[in-house]
Amino acid sequence: MNTSTLIQKVWNFCHTLRDDGVGYGDYLEQLTYLLFLKMAHEYAQPPYQRDTRIPKGYDWATLRPLTGEPLEAQYLATLHELGRQGGMLGAIFFKAQNKIQDPAKLSRLVQMIDEQAWVGMDADMKGDLYEGLLQKNAEDTKSGAGQYFTPRALIQAMVACMRPKPGQTIADPACGTGGFFLAANEWLTGTGPWLRDHGDWLGYERPKLTKPQKAFLRDETFHGNEIVPGTRRMCLMNLMLHGVGDLVGEPSVERADALIAEPRLPVDLVLANPPFGKKSSMTITNEEGEEDRDALLYERQDFWETTSNKQLNFLQHIVSMLKVNGRAAVVLPDNVLFEGGAGEKIRRKLLETCDVHTVLRLPTGIFYAQGVKANVVFFDNAPKDGRVHTKGVWFYDLRTNQHFTLKTRPLKLVDLQDFIRCYHPANRHERVATDRFKFYAYEDLIARDKASLDVFWLKDKSLDNLDDLPPPDVLQQEIIEHLEAALSAFRDVAAALPALPQR
Repeated sequence: MNTSTLIQKVWNFCHTLRDDGVGYGDYLEQLTYLLFLKMAHEYAQPPYQRDTRIPKGYDWATLRPLTGEPLEAQYLATLHELGRQGGMLGAIFFKAQNKIQDPAKLSRLVQMIDEQAWVGMDADMKGDLYEGLLQKNAEDTKSGAGQYFTPRALIQAMVACMRPKPGQTIADPACGTGGFFLAANEWLTGTGPWLRDHGDWLGYERPKLTKPQKAFLRDETFHGNEIVPGTRRMCLMNLMLHGVGDLVGEPSVERADALIAEPRLPVDLVLANPPFGKKSSMTITNEEGEEDRDALLYERQDFWETTSNKQLNFLQHIVSMLKVNGRAAVVLPDNVLFEGGAGEKIRRKLLETCDVHTVLRLPTGIFYAQGVKANVVFFDNAPKDGRVHTKGVWFYDLRTNQHFTLKTRPLKLVDLQDFIRCYHPANRHERVATDRFKFYAYEDLIARDKASLDVFWLKDKSLDNLDDLPPPDVLQQEIIEHLEAALSAFRDVAAALPALPQR
């Protein structure tokens, strides 16, 4: 069975379950449990003969022949027992529940998975299947899963600019379903259709990995955090289907809040899109000696400023994650570029202590979350020697006079081709300015009000010429996004105001 046929078959069954109220997210979870069990069963057979650590009586061989109520009962018992295990088993089955209430349909799903030999299947085929379902889940607005799904074209462009190398460690402190890890893995292994289709203009050369480098890539390259158990589960399965990680051993993605403690392991690269939204349930503090400190406050002596803004906290955390000369590419909302108070102080420290060299201003309409205006900030960590390390920042404006929507005009990698060319990954010190790509010296940036990095210079043509307006459906979507952004900003202001006294 080829890739498209299998994907269609799996998606069609998802549509069948949706009639019973089982959404893409719930379907993905059940698929993950059963795929893991089936793959573990295959690994336990010749020629692999591996100890998968699945307790006897709770394996695929026990589940497969059952139907009806006995199947449902065994499935529930299996989910419960495996959720009590350690390592990867416990991570995949943590708080696992059966969302398929019809035993007949559960039996059909078991048989569909049993028909395929998954371990021997090409990683691209397995990965395309699972990634396709993840994207469908992100597109389902009711599920809210879009917040964990960064547009793949943007991820691929960021990886193409960063160009990870064999033996480097790569981290994402809010890794969602693992999109950054997968694109980096594809870059290092030469897999993925985006490299086959666009490798020439990307200047891509596939690394020749040695056996130790392959083992390092599988087991030690990636380090992530994802606090939502279901999303973490999908991330681990997504990685495993692409050949990253193992059925046995410890998972590479922790189910913990990355901000709660200083990083244990400095890394070479950080690729991340931290959660949108200004407020955090906790405030980060670097102040000692407060007798009445709220028990929920984080104590982070490595942070420059105390703030409840999640993106500013993630930005400080990412700086702490990097080795000296480590590199980062981070998606951040506009407010991080211009916000006063702690935002200004953090920007100034970032410009001083790191080499902030590139900002990509992203267009609207590319994220599943509505009303998002965001940027990719590229910076390198630098030695703590008291010198200012940012000489200047190159800004690329992909927002002005650009119109994208998720359905009718989605962002594609070719839309980022000019940016990647301007970024000049081979040697970013040999850049050339263009209409959309402009350099601002450090002295000019810190002299701006609040050291704002919210820089733009292109003129919006639609303000002068009605003929340049985008199509009605795109214009309608942009209006919706602007309204959503205004509402979000209003909610942030309202949340920051003290509660009014009760009368």
